[in-house]
Amino acid sequence: MSRDISPKCKSCRKFGMKMCSKPPGKCAFEKRRGNRNTFTRRLSDHGTQLKEKQKARVTYGIQERQFRRYMNLAGRAEGITGDNLIQILESRLDNVAFRLGFGESRQQIRQWINHGHITVNEKKVNIPSYQIKPGDKVSFKESSKKKTFFDTVTQTMGSRTVPDWLQCDNGDISGVVLKMPEVTGTDIGIDTRLIVEYYSRR
Repeated sequence: MSRDISPKCKSCRKFGMKMCSKPPGKCAFEKRRGNRNTFTRRLSDHGTQLKEKQKARVTYGIQERQFRRYMNLAGRAEGITGDNLIQILESRLDNVAFRLGFGESRQQIRQWINHGHITVNEKKVNIPSYQIKPGDKVSFKESSKKKTFFDTVTQTMGSRTVPDWLQCDNGDISGVVLKMPEVTGTDIGIDTRLIVEYYSRR
């Protein structure tokens, strides 16, 4: 499976928002923000749509082929295509675990999922794109709680605001999906309308 290995702060600068997991003040985008006189080239409609699509891909760490498949699924489902797309992206196991505060970034959590540290309903799942459903319980494998890296999990869980479609248990280091995610309950700053327009032209 291919993955994005480009410098994360490069994406932060490109899309004009902090997208990496570095602590406050350590991101190159934040440090250089306001200290440079930059010339911003005006993008065409197509360029604006492409940039928004790329921002969504980078945010969730998804390759183009899989993102296009998600768009096809969102378009075939009932309801608003853009809302359906966000629901699919937010329902990924790596994103749900990130929202619960299991790790500092989705990329870090994907590594833990690939190594079999995270479970769904007490069963190991090693597929980051696994789609979570309401009622599912996401937690760590008991043996993984004894690993050195687990100390950081207890710290991140207490510092992250959990969306209302998830219920977090800091004591058990687990979370339950209460309902399907909604666009209004996310903080990704992505205009799905532009993404839908981009793919409608292709």
